[in-house]
Amino acid sequence: MPVVTVAKALFLSLLEETYTDDEFSQVCFGLGVELDETIENEAGETIEYKIEVGANRYDLLCIEGLARAFRYFLGKDKDLPIYKTIQPATPQKMVINESVLSVRPVVVCAVLRGIKFTPESYDSFIALQEKLHHNICRRRTLASIGTHDLDTVEGPFSYEAIPPSEFKFIPLRQTTEVDGNGMVELLEKDEHLKDFLYMVKDKPAFPVILDAKRRILSVPPIINGEHSKISLNTKNVFIEVTGTDKTKAGIVLDMVCTMFSEYCDEKFVVEQVEVVGNDSSFTPDWSVERTVTVELDYLSRGIGLPVEKESVVEYLHKMQLPSKLSEDQKSVVVSIPPIRSDILHACDILEDVAIGYGFERILNQAVTPKTVCRGAQQPVEKLSATLSKELALAGWTEILTFSLCSRADNYDKLLKPFDDQGVLVSNACGEDFQMLRTSLYSGLLKTVHHSQNIPLPINLFEISDICLRSNDVDVGAKNQRCLCALRVDTSSGFEKLHGLLDRVMILNRVLHFLDYEKWKKYYDATVAEGKKIEGLFYDKYYRIVPDQDEVYLPGTCGSLILYNATTKEEQNLGKIGIVHPQVLGNFKIPNPVCAFHINIEPFL
Repeated sequence: MPVVTVAKALFLSLLEETYTDDEFSQVCFGLGVELDETIENEAGETIEYKIEVGANRYDLLCIEGLARAFRYFLGKDKDLPIYKTIQPATPQKMVINESVLSVRPVVVCAVLRGIKFTPESYDSFIALQEKLHHNICRRRTLASIGTHDLDTVEGPFSYEAIPPSEFKFIPLRQTTEVDGNGMVELLEKDEHLKDFLYMVKDKPAFPVILDAKRRILSVPPIINGEHSKISLNTKNVFIEVTGTDKTKAGIVLDMVCTMFSEYCDEKFVVEQVEVVGNDSSFTPDWSVERTVTVELDYLSRGIGLPVEKESVVEYLHKMQLPSKLSEDQKSVVVSIPPIRSDILHACDILEDVAIGYGFERILNQAVTPKTVCRGAQQPVEKLSATLSKELALAGWTEILTFSLCSRADNYDKLLKPFDDQGVLVSNACGEDFQMLRTSLYSGLLKTVHHSQNIPLPINLFEISDICLRSNDVDVGAKNQRCLCALRVDTSSGFEKLHGLLDRVMILNRVLHFLDYEKWKKYYDATVAEGKKIEGLFYDKYYRIVPDQDEVYLPGTCGSLILYNATTKEEQNLGKIGIVHPQVLGNFKIPNPVCAFHINIEPFL
């Protein structure tokens, strides 16, 4: 979760309150945030608060937004801000050149007129941009912010993609003019900015914002120009947000404008900029009111207490949400201001009503339900834990490997053809995380490869989920709990692995078919004599039938077939055999390996 650091004295002065640290922690809890840490000076006095806020509450990422939220929650302010945009007779223009559409196609802009910075608000203005860059902007990949002193540049502005050798400018906080390649070389030494250079480095063209005189304002998403930098004396701020995600860029622009327009001559009024591209538009656009209608009965059921219709508007007001009751008085219609991009569904309104109502009041007034349910392990987890314990007692070592793997590990190295069972990961962060595994083999074999300094034999097992595509579930894929075990020795040691499999089956009250036949004769004879049956009742048995699988050496593989004597059904649980030498070579394992891989869910 994001953590916002604020000076205690300044923050409490904005709230017009005095709190001890414990009292302030309770106030934070009431608002749904958390006092994460207090910073003390040498005298042991708290000088800073570190407040943890929700990851989707971008309006709380600066002291302005936090103070505004606290003041309304505490009832300090009555009238909610009215966020407005104005369109001047001759608006500033941002022209999108076609060359940039394949590089970083989105740009939205705004102007803050007559702004008055103080040292504290200036620092907060810069800090908010960094918080947004690391949060919603996903480290500048989805969006990035550029802020400029409008009085130092001249519109109309243009957004273009230019080869790095064909433009020059002085980067922010630098004194030397460089071209694009020089900028990359210069910033590779910058501890903060070097991590973002991969987005433009070695690209044929860089995205660039220019003014009417072809002066460079910024090279997004990397750095602004020195010429247009803002300062404490800046009166008019030009804001541009570029990116690849139009929705995210719009939210970022809304956050910067709504937070700092309170310092403008006309509070909470933002000047629109005309963005000219394939479709011209004015940004930011707050003209269309977004509303969410929620039934009062839904709110009462969600909180667990009756919510009075006369009070629900008050609770939402404390959360900066203007609202009114519907004509039939059975619902509340909530207007969503531009600062609350986190409101997407009626459940978000429910959360804010609960906060406005008061968590402490809910705890004090909540009625214990008539039906009390006791928590317990899911059956599949209980089965997994029991098997894990028993296999460990048998002398086998449990491992836990990643659910994500590479396509090569899941298919090629196991000699399996690529099929439509695997769930692939789009935009994977690396080749080792390309898909969800469809078997547990690769994780175990890779563990053996990295454990070759351990004395033989090596006995390993894993009980984990695999993921398979399925049309039977709404998400298109389902998990399957499986058990995979293998033994590594100077010889195959197949009989030891077979013994482990027998133990697994007996633990699940499944007999080998030869043992089942003996037990069935005893059962039938005992029943015929009218005697009481001694011991457990068995209605399932298994046998291993010859089969083929790419993972195993031909002639050594068998399928484990589970038979239900009552329903006459049979089910293939998995395979057992000696691992193919080519598979071992692919994983660089020099010793023989035998393994089995079974689905344990039918044992439930």
